[in-house]
Amino acid sequence: MKGLELIKKAMRLEEVERIPWVPFVGAHAGELLNMTATEYLKSADNIVNGVNKAIELYNPDGIPVAFDLQVEAEALGCKLAWADDNPPAVISHPLKEGVKLEEMKVPCSCKARIPMLMEATQRLREQHPDLALYGLITGPFTLALHLLGTDIFMDMMMNPDGTHKLMRFATDVAKMMAGNYIEAGADVIAIVDPMTSQIDPMSFETFVKPYVTEINDYIREADALSSFFVCGNAQQNIEVMCQTKPDNISIDENIPLDYVRDMALKHNVSFGGNMKLTVVLLMGDEDASRRDALECMDIGGKKGFILAPGCDLAMATPVKNLQAVGELVNDEVLQGELRASEATNVEIEELDLSTHWSKDKVVIDVVTLDSSSCAPCQYMYNAVVRASEKFGDKVIFKEHSIKEKEGVQMMATLGVRAIPTIVIDGNVEFASQIPPLSDIEAKIEEYLAKK
Repeated sequence: MKGLELIKKAMRLEEVERIPWVPFVGAHAGELLNMTATEYLKSADNIVNGVNKAIELYNPDGIPVAFDLQVEAEALGCKLAWADDNPPAVISHPLKEGVKLEEMKVPCSCKARIPMLMEATQRLREQHPDLALYGLITGPFTLALHLLGTDIFMDMMMNPDGTHKLMRFATDVAKMMAGNYIEAGADVIAIVDPMTSQIDPMSFETFVKPYVTEINDYIREADALSSFFVCGNAQQNIEVMCQTKPDNISIDENIPLDYVRDMALKHNVSFGGNMKLTVVLLMGDEDASRRDALECMDIGGKKGFILAPGCDLAMATPVKNLQAVGELVNDEVLQGELRASEATNVEIEELDLSTHWSKDKVVIDVVTLDSSSCAPCQYMYNAVVRASEKFGDKVIFKEHSIKEKEGVQMMATLGVRAIPTIVIDGNVEFASQIPPLSDIEAKIEEYLAKK
C-alpha cells in the first residue's frame, strides 16, 4: 500500500497491514545537502532537493515540506536570529514593543517566506503524488507567544479578553496558512503548538481549545487531514487536545505512548510519536534506533498509530539511524528477529557535581532540548536570564542541551524527567512549565536567604 493511502487509513482508525512511518525532517534535510539551516530554509529549490533526498534515503510514507515555526512570526514583523545548525529563533515581540494588535493584519500568501514554502509544496506534490505531504503551521498559542512574549502567561490571568483577541488573530493567521498549504497540495495540516505544554488544562480549555477546534474544522471542511503536534510534558493536556477534534495527535518522548494511545483511541483520534530524538536517534546507533522504533510500534499497534520521532530531527542526526528505522518498518522478518534478540543496555554515566555548587551564590541549571530550536526551551531559558539580572553575580545560570552528551548526563545526574526544566541548587523547581519572572525571582531570593 502506498504511503498516502496508508496514512489516511491510519488516521481513519482502520487496521493497517503495516505501521506508517513519518520522519519529521526539517533542517536535517539541509545537512543531507551539506548546507546550513539558513541556506536551506531560504530557498524553495533547496527545500525540494532536501526533501527529495530524505525520501530517497528514509523510505517514508509521509514527510513535512518544512519544519519552521517562525515563518508566520517573520511575516508579522518578528525579528529572527538565524543559525547554521537550527531553524531560526524569534528574538523580538512586536506587541511588547509598541505595536497594537489592531494594527496587525493577517499576512497575505505573498509575504516573507510563505510563497517559497507554497512553491516547494506544489513541486513536491507533483513529484510524489502517492506520498503524504505534511504542511506544518504554527499553532495559535505559540504564535501568540512569538507576538507578545511570555507576558501572555500573566495576561491570561489579568487580561483574558485581550488574550482571546490575540488568540482570535493568531487563529486567523493559522487558517490562512492551512488554506494555502491545502491549495498547494498538502494532505495533512499539522498544527504545531509546542507552547501549549506549558499551560494547565483549564487554561488550555479556555484559551486554546476553541481556536484549535476551529482550525481543525476548517481543515476538515477543505477535505484535508489535521494533526495536532505538541512537544514537552503535555500529558495533562492530552485529553483536551483530543477534544479539539483533530484526525491525529503527535507527541514526544516526554509522554508515555501507551497513555496517549489509550486516550486518543477513547476519543476516536489517531496518534503518532514518540521515538527518542536525542538519546537514541541523534546519539545512538542503528540497533538502538531499531529497538526504540520497534518498542513504539509494539505499543502503538496497527490501529491509528503513525511512527515518528518526537519532534523535528536534529540536523546532525546520523543518516544510518533513520535508514535503519525505514528498513525496519518495511520488514516483518527483521521485526521478529529483533524481538527475539537481547538488547545491550547503555548506562548513562552521571557527572561529579562536587565543584558545581557555590557556598554564596545560587546555581541555576536549565535542562533543555536546545533553546535555539525549541520554543518552550527558548522562552524558559530567557525567563531565567531575565529573572537573574537583578541579582547580579549572586546567581550563576547555565543551559544544558540534551543534544549534547553533557546535557544528557546532567539530566540524569539532576534527576530531571521533563524538558525543559529549571533546577535551582540541585532541586527541580519548574518542570515543563514556564513560570512568571516573579516566581523565579522569589525562588532565587529564597535560596539566597539560605546561604
